[in-house]
Amino acid sequence: MRILFCGDTFSAASHTLRKRLGAAEHEVFTCSGDALREAASRAEVLIPLMARIDAAMMDAGPIRLIQQWGAGIEGVDLTAARERGIQVANVPAMGGNADSVAEHAILLIIALLRALPAAQESVRAGRLGSPQGRTLAGRTVCLYGLGAIAKALARRLRPFDARLVGITRDPDAAKVNEFGLDACFSIEQRAAGLAQSDVLVLCTSLSADTHGMIDEEALRTLPKGAYLVNIARGPLIQYDALYAALKSGHLGGVGLDVFWKEPIAPEDPLLALPNVIATPHVAGVTDRSYEGIAEVVASNIDRLRRGEPLLNVVA
Repeated sequence: MRILFCGDTFSAASHTLRKRLGAAEHEVFTCSGDALREAASRAEVLIPLMARIDAAMMDAGPIRLIQQWGAGIEGVDLTAARERGIQVANVPAMGGNADSVAEHAILLIIALLRALPAAQESVRAGRLGSPQGRTLAGRTVCLYGLGAIAKALARRLRPFDARLVGITRDPDAAKVNEFGLDACFSIEQRAAGLAQSDVLVLCTSLSADTHGMIDEEALRTLPKGAYLVNIARGPLIQYDALYAALKSGHLGGVGLDVFWKEPIAPEDPLLALPNVIATPHVAGVTDRSYEGIAEVVASNIDRLRRGEPLLNVVA
């Protein structure tokens, strides 16, 4: 089976899969840029790494499976895949991946509350006892989207004595109990949830309905000085609205692990703002997360070779 990693990002992914497969019948190779389509002509399985998989890419070779290394499949033309009889599968956030992303969200939340960039600047300037930070204890954290990552995050936030609220399509009592929430709001009621949020964490998937959902109105609804953390997908937030809210000081700060175009340009003016903490899409890039993802991906590749039904098929 010939498996192509489409792109030169997330370099640990191909290494982890090679280690897991460890079989002579599989060839794992990587390609990016202008040579990607030619490389696809020799592949049976495509693994997108932030590369767009469109109809032309699918027609380049004997593609049988497009297997996402993770959950998001917004970069794959699902209609084109269905028309060509190419299966598309993902690896839903669970286990090690959800735990890893939740841990990273905690990192970003505390870094914002404790003004980490200003603290580092104080070290460089030889200042002691500055800046004054804020505690997570007693703050209200809003989880926007209640899936596996939000559940892992809620479990970690409770020992910090944070108050937890959620925003979801179906805010029933069972979900409130399952996540240990103090309150839960529907999408239609989201203003009530946002208005009491000291920290808003985006945990929802990207779709036509959620694209740009954090707009000027949503940011204005947050209390002055609130923080925003995005460990989901960049386009959930409207860039111009975020920049304006940060520049005006209404938003206390933002922690971003995902961006509108990835990688984000180093000269992007957002990165120059003092209340921005950014990491390079590494929330789920841990040893435990990648070993779990590789297990599912390798299982699907073996199933494909044996002609068996695949796991987590989305198209």
